Amino acid sequence: GVALGDCWKHPAIKTGDATSGLVPLHKLSQWLTYSLIEPMQRAGLDITDIDGLTGLAEYRNGRLFVDLGVLALRDAADADRSHEVDSALVVEWRALTVALLDRIAAIIRARLNRDAASLPLASLLEGGTWAAGRAAAYARRPDGSPPIKVISDGTVF
Repeated sequence: GVALGDCWKHPAIKTGDATSGLVPLHKLSQWLTYSLIEPMQRAGLDITDIDGLTGLAEYRNGRLFVDLGVLALRDAADADRSHEVDSALVVEWRALTVALLDRIAAIIRARLNRDAASLPLASLLEGGTWAAGRAAAYARRPDGSPPIKVISDGTVF
């Protein structure tokens, strides 16, 4: 009964306390934070540990993994259905998106011989996964829509 923001339940998450089942994603607050970094830096503030922020658990990044076959629906018919934002399928997709973004970042940094300070995840999101996800979506669907239909009021996606 306590509002937790962009935090959802998934049956695979088991802990021995009140956090059991909870998957914190907080996309909008993360996005806002990412959006404030450059203006604050331009204002002369030193922003550190930018790579401490998580990737954004939203369809622009998530569609990349589904459209390119990194993630596959257990039931192909789920692609034709609409899913509530709190469904296990959507929560799992979003959580896997965050985890996979970290893996992509590590691979790209290794190939470019860069570290997290010189190539933070924020740079890879804007210049990489969003653009690649958009291109993959348009190659598969004329309207570029996400591969998984989510019923949302716009506060999550």
